Amino acid sequence: MTDGSSAGLRTRLEAHVRRFARAGLGAGSRVSRREIARAALGSAVGIVVAALMAHLLAPGLPAAGLVAPMGATAVLVFAVPASPLAQPWPALAGNTVSALVGALCLRLVGDPALAAPLAVGLAIACMFALRCLHPPGGASALLAVLTGAQPGFAFSPVLLDTLVIVLAGIAYNRLTGRAYPQAVPLHPARPEPQAPARFTAADLDAALAHYDQVLDISRHDLEQLLQFAEAAAYERKFGELRCRDIMSAPPLTVPFGCPLAEAWQLMRERRIKALPVVDKSQHIVGIVTVADFMKQADFPTVEGLGKRLRRLLRVTGRGKRPETVGEIMTREVRIASADRFISELLPLFSDAGHHHIPVLDGERRVVGVITQSDLIRALHRTVRAG
Repeated sequence: MTDGSSAGLRTRLEAHVRRFARAGLGAGSRVSRREIARAALGSAVGIVVAALMAHLLAPGLPAAGLVAPMGATAVLVFAVPASPLAQPWPALAGNTVSALVGALCLRLVGDPALAAPLAVGLAIACMFALRCLHPPGGASALLAVLTGAQPGFAFSPVLLDTLVIVLAGIAYNRLTGRAYPQAVPLHPARPEPQAPARFTAADLDAALAHYDQVLDISRHDLEQLLQFAEAAAYERKFGELRCRDIMSAPPLTVPFGCPLAEAWQLMRERRIKALPVVDKSQHIVGIVTVADFMKQADFPTVEGLGKRLRRLLRVTGRGKRPETVGEIMTREVRIASADRFISELLPLFSDAGHHHIPVLDGERRVVGVITQSDLIRALHRTVRAG
């Protein structure tokens, strides 16, 4: 083998070792010190209470009435009370059934070396069948084989210890603000993200079926977690948008003295419903909308509206009726700066009923217009990009 081949092989091996090391370290638990202290104290309290109760109810048991798998059960019940593997039924049935399987396998096989793997495998199969998968159950089955336990071992101390730990877990978790056991509502409340959910319950079920592995999180909690993550991502992306990113530009504006007929024709040709009215410096002085035209044409009276509108647009030069946009425009205009965040404008469109908001630059000149259509397009792009 050449030196180059040896160096390449060594590089690949080192890369594999580094990946294995990173995978072995795991992602870590991102919880506060307070939560770590709560879980540690709760586990210790649960073990103490289990030992005391076992001593009182079954004083003849050795080693303070405790068995090693209870330590693992305490970790689940007190440190991860939201886990499906930590709930009362998996804990009680998982430990008890597994210990019973271990004792029976030893009696049937006789040789601990053969009974041990058989007991652990059968215990796992039974826990799956009974919907009570509980990791310490594998240890309970193995312990029953290695200690030569009788079938009664499954009930005292295993069931007894587990029951005490579960009851202590219910009390301790509730006192410290943790829901245990986890009750899945028949109609779980969904979070309300700003954007529509991009997946349905059926989509989640299909993904879980494709994944085909046990997850240490309930389906309900996983669905809520994904929905909240999606909502947070949407809010982050939409929250970064500013008016200059979505406004219609360059803006179509008209001067103060623009004839009504010219403005109306412009709105019809461009299929727009509002025109900012500006002075010679492009500073906004008002806005003229379709509603302003209809108001002048006596819109509430539908009969003969077209005739009245044509009469309004006809120039007479007699000064009896308005002839320029400056005479009918709305002078109080809601505006926004080009640097303003879009999220700040949502109430103006949804609650205040605005349809067109002129956008100004740093020198107060009109540089664009944001309409409901612009906002909808921005929402659509944000959802698709998510």
